[in-house]
Amino acid sequence: MPELHILCGKIASGKSTLAARLSAKPDTVLITEDAWLDALFGEELQTREDYVSCSRRIKAAMKPHVMALLRAGVSVVLDFPANTHGQRRWFKVIIEATGVAHVLHLLDVPDKVCLARLRARNNSGDHPFVVTDALFHEMTGYFTEPAVDEGFTILCHGNEAEIPEAPAP
Repeated sequence: MPELHILCGKIASGKSTLAARLSAKPDTVLITEDAWLDALFGEELQTREDYVSCSRRIKAAMKPHVMALLRAGVSVVLDFPANTHGQRRWFKVIIEATGVAHVLHLLDVPDKVCLARLRARNNSGDHPFVVTDALFHEMTGYFTEPAVDEGFTILCHGNEAEIPEAPAP
């Protein structure tokens, strides 16, 4: 049976690392929002508002594709943030339309750990977007953990010591 994996966690909490690990399972596809944002909008992304607008466009294009994959029996790991109630509604529509099992992975990592990882990520140049401390704090201000009444199957992950590195390709 196909399964949809959803990720909820602050910037640099380990969502992409967990997504890579989850997508290593057979018959599983990983779709990463940052890759699509970079490929389609790159330089246009300068502010939170730019992100919201571009993310909305990608989600509109991706929704039928993700639903087709799930209906075809392929599990999907969506490396898209599910960090607000509004963001999670998009995932809920997909779940309800396809009837697939799902897991919302909640990464509960302290801000100081996320910030240290973010700075290391920015310095490495391996990520398509540089996120400042100020933008981290701005985005974290919108973060809301999923509530039980949202109807998700939630699996909470503590500090990323629990999530091993992704396997080598």
